[in-house]
Amino acid sequence: MKDTKVEKPPISTTIELHGDEFWSLSGKPYFHKILTTSHVKPKYHMVIPAKMNSVLHSRAVPVILTCKGKKWQMNKHGVCYWNLQWKQFIDDNGLNAGDACVFELVEYSDKSILFRGQILRGDIPSKFLDKANGESADNPVIVE
Repeated sequence: MKDTKVEKPPISTTIELHGDEFWSLSGKPYFHKILTTSHVKPKYHMVIPAKMNSVLHSRAVPVILTCKGKKWQMNKHGVCYWNLQWKQFIDDNGLNAGDACVFELVEYSDKSILFRGQILRGDIPSKFLDKANGESADNPVIVE
């Protein structure tokens, strides 16, 4: 398979809030997960969505996940999941069910894959909770 290198994202504004970083996606392939109990304690299981199969080959290759200035070395096994370093990523970042992660593909080759992670905490600030319960599109949380 031909090596494909995804260009690094253009310099963009990164905002830091409560220790988490936020930035605009660069247009590169990405996927997101709203974490459930299967992603966090005690199971620590992460399945890469099928939509990434058209971008990533099915071989087991090293994966570097970067987030908040840190790196986690993982392995992608086949087309579907990351190994136990996913547990370390979850624990190091204090992630819980209800939090969300966005993983943007930064570099990709037959020998390695680099994802940049962004964490979106599931905590809804109390000042927004009285506006709506956010349980459906008919009753959203409105942020003014």
